[in-house]
Amino acid sequence: MGAFDKANLVAEVKKIVSDSIDLGKDISDEEIRELITSVVFEKSKHFYLTVSEKREICEAVFNSMRRLDILQPLIDDPSITEIMINGADDIFIERNGRIEQVDAKFESVQKLEDVIQSIVSKVNRSVNEASPIVDARLSDGSRVNVVLNPIALNGPIMTIRKFPEKPMTVEQLINYGSLTEEAAKVLEAMVRAKYNIFVCGGTSSGKTTFLNALSNFIPKDERIITIEDSAELQITGIKNIVRLETRNANTEGKGEITIRDLIKTSLRMRPERIIVGEVRGAEALDMLQAMNTGHDGSLSTGHANSSRDMLSRLETMVLSGALMPIEAIRQQIASAIDIIIHLGRIRDKSRKVLEISEVVGYKDGNIQLNPLYEFVEEGETKDGRVIGSLKRTGNEMVNTLKFKMAGISCKV
Repeated sequence: MGAFDKANLVAEVKKIVSDSIDLGKDISDEEIRELITSVVFEKSKHFYLTVSEKREICEAVFNSMRRLDILQPLIDDPSITEIMINGADDIFIERNGRIEQVDAKFESVQKLEDVIQSIVSKVNRSVNEASPIVDARLSDGSRVNVVLNPIALNGPIMTIRKFPEKPMTVEQLINYGSLTEEAAKVLEAMVRAKYNIFVCGGTSSGKTTFLNALSNFIPKDERIITIEDSAELQITGIKNIVRLETRNANTEGKGEITIRDLIKTSLRMRPERIIVGEVRGAEALDMLQAMNTGHDGSLSTGHANSSRDMLSRLETMVLSGALMPIEAIRQQIASAIDIIIHLGRIRDKSRKVLEISEVVGYKDGNIQLNPLYEFVEEGETKDGRVIGSLKRTGNEMVNTLKFKMAGISCKV
């Protein structure tokens, strides 16, 4: 059966099912499925359909009526890591680091808009012409960004960043070659000893994945508070955890709750560690002050092209929310952050830890960095895969006091 016939049949079955539903009655998914199945079987009396075609049509109708329409199979496919919808007709996916276009199309712009509204309303967000940009998430934790007209010129744009059902472990990162076993042991000791760690990297470099993996090293009896724009961290095994998420302003411009608000309120919740999913603006100052006032062991991430670049970006973020001398800002950063981990996506599309550096203080107007590990490239295979690994630099770690205080023996 051709794609056109299938599309027509799906639309026909959907109309029959919709017409036969009592709108005033609350109908379960099971009842809808049964109704769809009976209509499809009735239709198959008039022309031949294989068992797999029947199943395909039933699923397509159900997805259209109760789930996320043509996106549902893409969301259910574990090999797909990103879904990019550029209007109703152009859908791209990322699989194994490669981007490709898929055949699927929404039946109309209205259908795509309905799916978008269904997603954002479930997390108490709203998006419309007056407020055309929103961040949301799916029930499985996948991150969703939506941009509507009049900002998006080629129709509603939606980008879905998927996360694995089970968060990636450090062991898996070692198996993938993103990290060495030696560096992983050092990072484990640093997390347990409550070093303040900042993870930076470009878009899609794996910052959230890495933060999740690091969080597995946090002792299970500690009280953790996570603060995010849209909740996507998957921290498992810790019982005493508080998850906070920002809230957008309502249609009247009221009720907004920012990351700054959440960091301030979290300090009154007796946290042992604060994890800020990502800092992008003025909240950087609040995060640094939290790290500087006894909340050691805090973790966070930010967008940057290098460890040095991250320090400059943090300065800019703090300046955007506070009139402070640049020397004071640099001293705050130098005393708050202990370790910076820089991640990157190299030319063969693999994600690697490129650098682990220690922030050793402030001297002569500059924040001093001490690189402990650096990614060293050793060549390339015939199929273009980069050969290389994270190597220890010759630099000794300077600030070992937290290891001593925690009673942890770690030679770096």
